[in-house]
Amino acid sequence: MFCEKCGSLLLPKDNKLVCKRCGATKEIADKKEFTLTKNREKKKKLLILEEDINTLPTTKAECRKCGNTEAEWWLLQTRKADEAETRFFRCTKCKFTWREYN
Repeated sequence: MFCEKCGSLLLPKDNKLVCKRCGATKEIADKKEFTLTKNREKKKKLLILEEDINTLPTTKAECRKCGNTEAEWWLLQTRKADEAETRFFRCTKCKFTWREYN
């Protein structure tokens, strides 16, 4: 149901439908249709650490910090749209990140 005054959604509260935006109220005609229940079920959360998933492509690039020759890479538009993207690299060994411009 929607509020006749402002068009916002009416929510059940104290056996009435109440508009949270303008405060208008309306009587509930069929109480079976408007029951509010709370979900008290605890949900399990899965934590995935960034180190566990390697989704970026890799290339041969020498890390200035540790000398490793493999790095993940991605492109990002950091300047105006008519300029080239910025290339970012992250060492697969020490996770040092650097960038290159065109």
